[in-house]
Amino acid sequence: LRKDELHAHPRGHAGDRGRAMLAGLRYVWQRPDLMAIMAMLFLIATFGLNFPIFIGTMAVSVFHADARGYSLLSSTMAVGSVTGALLAAGRERTRFSALVVGAGVFGVGCTLAAIAPGYLWFAAALALTGVAALTFTNASNSLMQLATEPAMRGRVMALRVGVALGTTPIGAPIVGWVADHAGPRWALGVAAASGFAALAVGLRYLARARRRGPAA
Repeated sequence: LRKDELHAHPRGHAGDRGRAMLAGLRYVWQRPDLMAIMAMLFLIATFGLNFPIFIGTMAVSVFHADARGYSLLSSTMAVGSVTGALLAAGRERTRFSALVVGAGVFGVGCTLAAIAPGYLWFAAALALTGVAALTFTNASNSLMQLATEPAMRGRVMALRVGVALGTTPIGAPIVGWVADHAGPRWALGVAAASGFAALAVGLRYLARARRRGPAA
């Protein structure tokens, strides 16, 4: 490491862990951009990022696929995710609009997957959804890191991880119940609704940001 190129920032001193967490929550609460990102992430992470349920139930119940068919669908989803990662790496700067586009395309992808008339159509929709999901999660991660003051970055990112990983186990039983009682296509409809709801949150924030000044 070239130490002369490092820029040290002072650490925040909030006392014990409980007070540090409260300080992080207050910081996010006072930032409309971070609140919008967290709300969008909560919606999609809770009800949308449950792909093992979606792929498994659609493969078995709708398309009557075997283990090879299921693994091919999972691989197609992975191809979309890798594509999304490459697209993210090619961006010179991550903007809030990328987050909004990711949420919208996620909703469209889940909708197409829900109404897919055949196995190949479903696989293509999964690839699109994989691109959108990676775009959304990567943009949320980048935006929150870049927009947060260095002294608060660790606490804010801890909150983000808590929302991103802690809400999926809450939403999974709900989505699974919908798939079991109404069918897997309706479960995908729930995921699509989460994407469109996140899109609405993002567009609302952008509209308010434009009224205040230059857009994010």
